[in-house]
Amino acid sequence: MKKILIVEDDQSIHNLIKELLTEENYQVVDAFSGTEAIYMIQKESPDLILLDLMLPGLNGEEIIKKVREIPIIVLSAKISMKDKVENLLNGAVDYITKPFCNEELLARIKVHLRNSKKRNQELSYKEITLLNDNYTLLVNQNKIKLTKTEYSIIKQLLLNQNQVISKNELLELISETTEDCDENSLKVHISHLNKKISEYSNHKYIESVWGIGYKLSD
Repeated sequence: MKKILIVEDDQSIHNLIKELLTEENYQVVDAFSGTEAIYMIQKESPDLILLDLMLPGLNGEEIIKKVREIPIIVLSAKISMKDKVENLLNGAVDYITKPFCNEELLARIKVHLRNSKKRNQELSYKEITLLNDNYTLLVNQNKIKLTKTEYSIIKQLLLNQNQVISKNELLELISETTEDCDENSLKVHISHLNKKISEYSNHKYIESVWGIGYKLSD
C-alpha cells in the first residue's frame, strides 16, 4: 500500500483529500504545518507528498527545496505562472491549482507514483549495484553494509553517472536523508566508501575532481 503525506492546514480541504485517498486504498499521513511536514517525512518516509504552499511554520516553497527524493505534487490557490514555474524548477513534480478535479488529482498521483517506482530501481555502475533496502551495496556480488550517509553519497553519484557533482551540490542532495555530513566530513565519508569497495574490487570508484567536487571514475 502506497503512503501519501497530505500537507494542508485547511481542515476541510485536508479531510476531503484524505477521504478521497482512503477510498482509493492509499495509506494517508497527515501534517498541518511545514514544520510538522518535515518531521513526518523523516518519520514515515512517504511515497508521495501533496503539498499546500501557504503553511504555518515552514512554507511549501521551503519544503520543496529540502526534499529531493520524494515526488511532491503542489496543491495551491496560487495560480500565477511564475509560482508554477518556480516550484516546478525547484523540485516539485507537478502543480495543481485549487479548486481541483478529484479524478485529475488521482490520475496525476498514479502517474507520479509509477514514475517514482522507475526512479527507485536498483542503480548499477561497472561492478557495483546499489540495493534499495537496508543500505546495501553489491560489489562483484559481495554485500557491503553502508552507513546512511555513505548510502546517500553513492546513490547521488550513481544517479549522476558521468557527471562531476560539486561539494556543495552533493551536500544539498544528501541533506534530506542525513544530517551528519558537512564539507569537512564529506571527504572522510567518501574515503570510507572507497575503502569498503576496495575489499572486493581493484577499481577506485569515487574520484575527487580538484577544485570542483566528485564523480564516479571511468
